[in-house]
Amino acid sequence: MKRGYTFDDVALIPQFNNIPSRTEPMLDSWLTKNHKIKIPILASNMDTVINEPLAEILLSYGSIPIFHRFTSKEDQLKWVNEFKENTYISCGIQDLKELRKLLDLGPKGVCIDVAHGHSDRMFKHIEEIKKTHPDIQVIAGNVCTPMAYHDLVNAGADAVKVGIGPGAACTTRIVTGFGVPQFTAIAECAHIAGKLRVPLIADGGIRTSRDVVLALAAGASTVMIGKLFALTHESAATKRENEKIPSGFEAKYRGQASEDFQTEFYGGLKEKTVAEGIDFWAPVTGSAKEVIETLLGGIRSGMTYGGARNIKELQRKAEFIEVAPSYIYESHTRQH
Repeated sequence: MKRGYTFDDVALIPQFNNIPSRTEPMLDSWLTKNHKIKIPILASNMDTVINEPLAEILLSYGSIPIFHRFTSKEDQLKWVNEFKENTYISCGIQDLKELRKLLDLGPKGVCIDVAHGHSDRMFKHIEEIKKTHPDIQVIAGNVCTPMAYHDLVNAGADAVKVGIGPGAACTTRIVTGFGVPQFTAIAECAHIAGKLRVPLIADGGIRTSRDVVLALAAGASTVMIGKLFALTHESAATKRENEKIPSGFEAKYRGQASEDFQTEFYGGLKEKTVAEGIDFWAPVTGSAKEVIETLLGGIRSGMTYGGARNIKELQRKAEFIEVAPSYIYESHTRQH
């Protein structure tokens, strides 16, 4: 039996640094085979995360919005018409006819968004999209094994989303027993990604810039972040006042497999199924710009410790060490 690692189980060993300034490292990276973005950060395509205000902020930093699929056809048409080639849309593996109508309007690409992406239905869906829209960039996921990554690429995916179970509102691993620790999932899939040259998106488990740096160093081209963005003022999450917290507001974040979500969009859980996610209220932390600036600052600092001027160099020079549970405690400030 092999061992799997979470972000808390590993650390990066500092490398020789000849970079004079933390402003020097370049943060551009490939989102898909044919689409490069200026920063390696994406907001999750979730209903409590992405909306028009957050999309505008992402674009201003050189990222790109990926809109979720759990809304009306009218809203999806509005998003595509407003953002055109500056956005991706999302879909499941059902209605190709309606999807093709949206793709005809000219978005940059589509994210095929299912909980367990390693399936024959997923392969067929990718192939059908590519038949009629060969230039559309297809992101497929989610998976957590090298074989699954390889199979999605063979089916025609232009990027693969990696992560099953690490999200802040996800309970898939607890409910089903399945899932690979996120650091190991990224590192193992990245080994194949380096050969096939199809970008890997690390989806889930990001709490701080430390996790972003680890994910990128392990081989991810970009990271997708849900909770951190959901708890900003600009997110799509429902907000309510709470005078007991510094920001004065709290936001509702939820997994898309939660009972709360399933009840709103489908009238309840399907027969013989159980929820694989939760919903919760948490304090609004500030603006999305502050979140992005903090993450980018941490990435740049991390790259100087790694002696890297770009993400590829960070990956090439990365040297990891397994750490004891007390490492995280030792790494935090201790005032008492």
